[in-house]
Amino acid sequence: METISVNQFRSNIKNLVEQATDHHTPLKVTRRNGKDFVVISAEDWERDQETLHVLQNSRLMKQIAESALTHTKRSGYTPTDGEINEILGV
Repeated sequence: METISVNQFRSNIKNLVEQATDHHTPLKVTRRNGKDFVVISAEDWERDQETLHVLQNSRLMKQIAESALTHTKRSGYTPTDGEINEILGV
């Protein structure tokens, strides 16, 4: 993550915000008082919030682990051709 001073951020705010949103590059802005902040696109923030939600949900993490195990062992549910066609909209 790139780090710049708040003065640099003020001088180049338009370009820096476009960089964060268009290139999905977070930017840490430092301040003299130590109360730094990060500029991140809303899309990236929402994605990170979803990831945190999943990681903090023990039931969901258990379900993912069980699913990965059945996938590795090839012992999970196998949909029929009709079900796959319905999923794919064929």
